Amino acid sequence: MKCIFLSNSPAATSNLGKRIGKHLQVGSVIALIGELGCGKTLLTRGICAGFDVPLRQVNSPTFVLVNEYRGRLPVFHLDLYRIGSEADAIELGITDYLSRAASGLMIIEWAEKILPLLPAHILKVEFQILSTRKRRIAFSSTGSKFGNLFKELRK
Repeated sequence: MKCIFLSNSPAATSNLGKRIGKHLQVGSVIALIGELGCGKTLLTRGICAGFDVPLRQVNSPTFVLVNEYRGRLPVFHLDLYRIGSEADAIELGITDYLSRAASGLMIIEWAEKILPLLPAHILKVEFQILSTRKRRIAFSSTGSKFGNLFKELRK
């Protein structure tokens, strides 16, 4: 499945994230891919808001690698910007966090660095900067886990 959105503002990206967060199931893994400043953390904040996490708690965990939030279920927010390779991720225990995804929601920024380590069924979100405020956001998944989410997003 694939779905593409054009966002014309940070608020639109955040609102899209909120819609997504309201429809995610336990065990969902969201893989965010895109360059620095493309909107990954902004979308994450929206997803967390839709998952009933207070916005003041959500920030980029670049220097600690992982933040855990309490929403409807636990949310694990990973930022792998500083990870150099899959081997680094394994050495730092990122795979231990991946095993915890089944108990809540996992959102991974810079997920392209560990794609082979991720479960088979993920929601892949790829960002492309079109201009200062405009972003192309492409969602894709395999299997049917996110089928209902795609139906909701197309409304």
